[in-house]
Amino acid sequence: MARFNPISTAPVPERAILVGVDWREDDWPIDRSLDELERLADTAGACVVGRLTQKLDRPIPKTYIGSGKVEELKGFVSRLDVDVVIFDADLSPSQQSNLEKAVGSPVKIIDRTALILDIFGQHAQTREGRLQVQLAQLQYLLPRLRGMWSHLAKEQTRGGIGSRFGQGESQLEVDRRMIRNRISVLRRELKELSSRRDVQSKWRVSSPAYRVALAGYTNAGKSTLLNLLTSSCVLSQDKLFATLDPTTRAYVLPGGRVMTITDTVGFIQKLPHGIVEAFKSTLSEVRDADLILKVVDVSDDNKLRQLKAVEQVLQEIGAGEQNAITVYNKSDLLDPVDLAALRLRYPSCVFFSAATGEGLEQLTDRIAQEAAASDVLLSCALPYSEGALLAAVHKQGQVLSENYEHDSVRLVCKVPVRIQALLERYRTE
Repeated sequence: MARFNPISTAPVPERAILVGVDWREDDWPIDRSLDELERLADTAGACVVGRLTQKLDRPIPKTYIGSGKVEELKGFVSRLDVDVVIFDADLSPSQQSNLEKAVGSPVKIIDRTALILDIFGQHAQTREGRLQVQLAQLQYLLPRLRGMWSHLAKEQTRGGIGSRFGQGESQLEVDRRMIRNRISVLRRELKELSSRRDVQSKWRVSSPAYRVALAGYTNAGKSTLLNLLTSSCVLSQDKLFATLDPTTRAYVLPGGRVMTITDTVGFIQKLPHGIVEAFKSTLSEVRDADLILKVVDVSDDNKLRQLKAVEQVLQEIGAGEQNAITVYNKSDLLDPVDLAALRLRYPSCVFFSAATGEGLEQLTDRIAQEAAASDVLLSCALPYSEGALLAAVHKQGQVLSENYEHDSVRLVCKVPVRIQALLERYRTE
């Protein structure tokens, strides 16, 4: 018989209630939106114990939801022993403060943005990723600093020496100044890292490799696709925002052309603007690509809404007009009849399963076709001293004819635009 009972040190999940408002003109049904919010809460380590919804035409300025729903929320919190209330929207600082006062301490009131920022904070691995998340978190926190030093403010009511300096307000201003200074430092550090990224990007632009970027809704299977194509071991989990930091790998297309494929942060509906701003240097990998693969989970009932959310973010970062292919992943989860109907409905899209590899050949052939479509036909006379350039033409282009003369190699070839720029000085009619 054991002399004592061991005490578990495992963290206890916080008990959460989700609150959503059903807007008349919202594209996403409230149940679907709260389902996604529950997955976000689960990813952050919370246990959802209840939901509360309300139909409104516009948010209530003071508490976002009506006073009756606030009272109902208080009852839920009391009966279900709730630790945190998560709103499926962005709350203003005053709304958050009023709700905290109404519900009472120590229950936390957070909104969708705070939840996503918390998940990003858990998953960022690289120094740049951590800096980007910290910047977004501080920008979110700055307008919400309040009451942290209210005990000092109470001293003003005592009168006498030292009561006329407004200690509480001064301390709040000190906190705000410290956060602003930290934001400035983070922006400088990210600017330096962005400069290095620009140098690397310019090197890739001058490289003859065809650049492909993966963009898609979070958990659509982008990392799994990258791993399958390039035999990599990039983290791939059935969780939202499992991948934040960009990963680039090389792959040889049918015909021998080398391409680079980059995976980066997934998108989501109502993606906080601060996150998009903080991650713009990372998302530039998508904007500068020759081809974007918009990866969609074809088994999800919200696939078209998810695709629309992805395209909205691409527009926001300046990549809305880039050459793109829509890739419907997880086709193995569909009934064959439903899959055949979707193929007829979307003939220009590629249907693929990153889990089984089905459709991989069609996908790589389609990428190779897109890469070849931008090739330029030209003839040139390369001196023998340009052996490296000749090798690049053979590796990245298609040589139609090749004649060795006494001082040069005469070529007729189809090559990518970047190699064309290198061949211009040797071009012949």
